[in-house]
Order: sequence, then C-alpha cells, then structure tokens
Amino acid sequence: MSPVLLPAAVSALHILGVALGLLGIVNRARALAAFDMPAALRADNAWGISFLLLVGTGLARAFAGLEKGSDFYLGSAAFHAKLGLVALLLLVELWPMITLIRWRLKPQLRDAAVARRMATLSRIEVGLYVLIPFVAAAMARGIGS
Repeated sequence: MSPVLLPAAVSALHILGVALGLLGIVNRARALAAFDMPAALRADNAWGISFLLLVGTGLARAFAGLEKGSDFYLGSAAFHAKLGLVALLLLVELWPMITLIRWRLKPQLRDAAVARRMATLSRIEVGLYVLIPFVAAAMARGIGS
C-alpha cells in the first residue's frame, strides 16, 4: 500500500471503529434495559470489536509513524485528556464487561435488576464516549500542545 493510502485507510478504520462503538454501547444499553439478553450480547460484541479496532488503529496512528508522530501526541495535553477519558470509560466498563462474560458462561446467573444497573452504566459510557471525538478534534488542531 502506498505511503499516502495506508494512513488514510487506518484513519478510516479508526472512524468506523468510533461509529461501531457508539452503536454497540447505545444498543447494549437499550437491550439491557429491556432485559433482551441476545440483543445485549450482540451489541456487547460490537462494542468489544470496536474497542479492539480503536486501540489497534489508535496505537498505529500515534506511534507507527502514520500520522503526526509520537512526539506530537505525547506532548499534547489534549491527547492526555483523551487517554484520561478512555481510562475512565474503561473503569466504568469493567463491571459490565465482567458481568456479561459471566452471564455468557452461566446464563442462569442473569438478573433483570442487574441488567438495568448495567444499562445505566452503559448510558454513562455513551456520554463519556461522545466527549472523546471533541477532545480528539482539539488535539488534531494542536490545542493543548
């Protein structure tokens, strides 16, 4: 792949990962609130796949010489804020992730009240997730460098 097309392809995959992640979290929240476990698990799969895609393409963009270079990112307060939001998102996600893994393995443990609490956490995650592109846009324009 040409030196111009590879960064563009990785960037496009990153953006698609953002869309898939938002769709996954929103749909998981809805399905959990309705205690529709097949739909919740499908949505959780989309969220998980998007996370892997975002981490992989994000690391490539920041540290594999495809974008502005690691010095730009590491020297940016906006980049650190973005990572902080991602860390907070992961912290909020920890309990739902562990619970849903358990429920996949042992469906008899599924509980509607717990699912509703996870739906609430998923909605909080949506709020955090939506903030990240705004910080990323600021970072890309050199704000906080």
